[in-house]
Amino acid sequence: MAGVCTLTALTFLALPATGFGDGSPWWLPVGVAAALVAAAVLVVDRVATRTVSAARDLAQGALALGAGDLNVRVEPSGPRELVEAGYAFNRMAEHLVATRADERELVADLSHRLRTPLTALRLDAEALDPDDTSIGTFSEAELDRRRGIRRIRQAIATLEGEVDQLIKTTRKAATQETAPGSCDASEVVRTRMRFWSALAGDQNRPYRVTGAQLRIPVPVPRAELAAALDAVIGNVFRYTSQGTAFEVAVSRRDGYVAIRIDDAGPGVADPDRALRRGASDRGSTGLGLDIAKRVAVQANGSVSIDRARLGGASVVMLLADPEATPRQVSRFGLVGRMAREARDQAGSRRRWNWYRPADR
Repeated sequence: MAGVCTLTALTFLALPATGFGDGSPWWLPVGVAAALVAAAVLVVDRVATRTVSAARDLAQGALALGAGDLNVRVEPSGPRELVEAGYAFNRMAEHLVATRADERELVADLSHRLRTPLTALRLDAEALDPDDTSIGTFSEAELDRRRGIRRIRQAIATLEGEVDQLIKTTRKAATQETAPGSCDASEVVRTRMRFWSALAGDQNRPYRVTGAQLRIPVPVPRAELAAALDAVIGNVFRYTSQGTAFEVAVSRRDGYVAIRIDDAGPGVADPDRALRRGASDRGSTGLGLDIAKRVAVQANGSVSIDRARLGGASVVMLLADPEATPRQVSRFGLVGRMAREARDQAGSRRRWNWYRPADR
């Protein structure tokens, strides 16, 4: 047709002369694919290993905690969900430890509160008539009465032993499960003396508390110091007669805090034997001084028994002072200190304010 122009476009694609069928390296793409698959498998394996390891650690920690190991903790790892579960497990374990510690402290405090009425009950039972039925001739009514008195005394002794064992067990468990703590020695002395003052008033015992006005920290948990103080004061009530005066004093000097319990009783015939573990005098179980000794040793201190100014026994617990600072000692310091102590002792004899039943 006239006037019509037709254009034709041709495209040329250059191909290499070689191909898969003529000896080309066909293994190259196969190797790349295999390498990619191996890398993917390795990454998945590492991720799965971390996940399984984190889940296994969490399961083992839960089993150990359920078996009673309160010190077990897990290292949070793995995916975000398992990391959060690990932190939650550790918080739960810490909360469980704190709860157990609070419960044991409550049990120890209740045991301490039982000491005072039990001591009063035992002293009242000892004031009853003799319970011996092997010597003499008695009527049936008198035999029943004496046997009843014996049963009362035996029941009180058994209950005291149970309370002592409860305190001892609680202290041991608390020491193993919790970290070492500290407390205010003055506050513990004031608190415990509020309980013992009631029994002192019932028995007409004059008593005095000195040095417990200011804060005096000691590196001992409060429950343990209270147990030691109750044990030593309990010995005063147990082995001295009614009306015997006693004193509880707190002081700090030369890097130590001293808690001294003096009484006006007969004293201790063999102090070394009384300080030995399990030793006993006059029927004592030895638990009181044993508790005081272990508490003092825990605080890098010691316990000593001497003759008190009141005439009886003087039990001194020395505890390391955590706030003590080294000081340079003068060569005249010992003489001056001895003279100052002599003046203080002379003045204290003139200024002693004894609490008596009428003072309550």
